[in-house]
Amino acid sequence: MQKGTVIEVVLGLLIPVVVAYAQPTPKTSAASDTMITVRNDLVDGDLLISPRSVKQTIAVGGISTQIQAFTSAAIQVAVDDAAKNGGGTVQLKAGTYQISAPIKLSSNITLVGAGDSTVLHKVDGYRSLLEVDGDYGMVKVTVRDAKGFRPGMGVQLSDSQYPSDYDVTVATIVAIEGNTLFLDQPTLRDYDCGHKAVLTNACSIIEVTGAENVCVANLVVDGNKETNDVLGGCRGGAIYLQRASGCVVENVKARNFNGDVFSWQTTRNITVRNCEASHSTGKGFHPGTGCENTLVEGCSSHDNLDGIFLCWRVKQSTFRNNKVFSNKRDGISVNKKDTDNTFVQNHVYENGRNGIWFNNYGEANNSHRNVFTGNVVENNGRKNPGYGFFISSGIRDITVQHNTIRDTGTRAQKCGVLISKGALNIRVLDNTMAGHADGDVVRK
Repeated sequence: MQKGTVIEVVLGLLIPVVVAYAQPTPKTSAASDTMITVRNDLVDGDLLISPRSVKQTIAVGGISTQIQAFTSAAIQVAVDDAAKNGGGTVQLKAGTYQISAPIKLSSNITLVGAGDSTVLHKVDGYRSLLEVDGDYGMVKVTVRDAKGFRPGMGVQLSDSQYPSDYDVTVATIVAIEGNTLFLDQPTLRDYDCGHKAVLTNACSIIEVTGAENVCVANLVVDGNKETNDVLGGCRGGAIYLQRASGCVVENVKARNFNGDVFSWQTTRNITVRNCEASHSTGKGFHPGTGCENTLVEGCSSHDNLDGIFLCWRVKQSTFRNNKVFSNKRDGISVNKKDTDNTFVQNHVYENGRNGIWFNNYGEANNSHRNVFTGNVVENNGRKNPGYGFFISSGIRDITVQHNTIRDTGTRAQKCGVLISKGALNIRVLDNTMAGHADGDVVRK
């Protein structure tokens, strides 16, 4: 046989194998009848130069699964095992899982439950004051009483000077010696015993940090807020994403959390779909600290502090077909540099203060060029004097068009759109408004 003929034969055998490996395979889940959205890996067969890894599915919870325990540690073992192979699906069977530390998801992981019968329940809270100041950069703290802490537990360190948001330190306990606890993260501030420095086991339930192409779907989170300390909303939440991209959270019900429910910070291309946030002490949905191209669609937020809280540089995002009601403060709160966003066909009603509120940080830092169309905004102001839209001074280029804005007899929503002096180019066009004691559009 000639040399050229051998090469042709070998190539003839290899090409079908390469083509077979190169076919993109959609990822689905049989854990629930509800379809979940997972980004597919797209591979150009002509560029494939190494074997494709086979994404595995690992089942957790019960005697018929690979990992039988109902704990956050068991789920984390499955996640880490799947991550070793480049990703995969962790399938949580029906049952109540006791969560003592955040379930940390890495790139290309899908965490999927069996719907309402899969419940992630935060364990009871424990706290102790510090015995020694927790100085900046330390990876250990000494508390007065460590008996309620365990290695592997998620914790939060704070004091009265640094009680919330980015000032708190969140970490995991790696070891305990007497009343000294060793942490996997250094402290971010000087926590002073004179300011009641305290360590608690408050933590997120599910956490995605520095990862992409993650999906969380078809489960329930119960934060057990009655026994747990509040968790800083910029450092954590019931579902928390930071520096993440291309992630999907859908068909998740999160309730009773002492802090923000769905919080995502410094992210791109995050989709939150068909989720419910309820009965929390913080915000229901909290995109912030530089989020671009977020989609929040078909969600429900009720009985929280605020329903949807845009906070600091949320840009080019869409909020569509959501129900936002019975929150203590505002239905939708728009804050600093939240620009070029679209709000479409949302129902915002019976919130404690305003339906939609624009905060004022000065014109250069305010939230401009936002569009509201096709929304129903009604009967807000149940706890304090409220308005359908409250647009503060220094806001410009807001479009409110083709909405229904009304009070149906509660006399709570005092006016449809309040435009403060100094707000510029506020376009209120072709809306249906009725029932407001102070008028439909008020400028003052």
